[in-house]
Amino acid sequence: MIKLIAIDIDGTLLNDRHEITPEVHMAIHKAKAKGVKIVLCTGRPITGVQQYLSDLELKREGDYVITFNGAMVQDTFTKEVISHLTLDHDNIMDIYEMSHELGLHMHFNDINNLYTPNRDIGKYTVYESYLTNTPLFYTPMDEISKDIMVSKAMFIDEEEILAPAIAKIPTSFGEKYNLVRSSPFFLEILNLDASKGNAVHNLAQKLGIDQSEVMCIGDQENDSTMIEYAGVGVAMENAIDKIKAMADFITLSNEESGVAHAINKYVLEG
Repeated sequence: MIKLIAIDIDGTLLNDRHEITPEVHMAIHKAKAKGVKIVLCTGRPITGVQQYLSDLELKREGDYVITFNGAMVQDTFTKEVISHLTLDHDNIMDIYEMSHELGLHMHFNDINNLYTPNRDIGKYTVYESYLTNTPLFYTPMDEISKDIMVSKAMFIDEEEILAPAIAKIPTSFGEKYNLVRSSPFFLEILNLDASKGNAVHNLAQKLGIDQSEVMCIGDQENDSTMIEYAGVGVAMENAIDKIKAMADFITLSNEESGVAHAINKYVLEG
């Protein structure tokens, strides 16, 4: 019996117009009415999920959200931060130096804002700010507070620039951080222990929910750890091949209300 469903947002919960379809909304509402925990689990910052938490009525007592690709888990009713795995000032300086060596744009988030040290602000940084409703600040590295707590950093560029640059990242750099591709033009850089899988696992333990009672739904590489952890791992039809290969079930695409199809199959009709 499924007791917790972790759902990615972009390419999963939302269709290509960034909408929750009526079918998905209804399936989530019915699952929640049966006592199933619905947890949005996203690479977005907390500012970028508020609309969907409100739309789905996921700000009530006992509701949780996982943001920044697992770096932060928060109680959406009390606003209590359950866990927040961060990067410090030295980490950000290190990440900036690597972006400079690779010739990539970069930006990073604290809980509330998005910062870039690039005077020529990359278009995908502007896109990220717009998509997630997060204030963007151009901030030279020598103006970054020594006490900053960074939820995640990102290398961002066109796929034909980013992909070959990623191949040049030294192994030693990858051993210090969790590096995960969340789209063709985003490489996310996190605290080594931060991942969607770890966050879902830790939340399930806190709630007394067994691994076999967890369903996770996603479409991109940053969903791999939670798909792997889940008792039922679900890939969207529009998911990358890696996610489809590791999933227990491939549902319909995000354009066809695939989240609703999975919830109907494993929760409402089961």
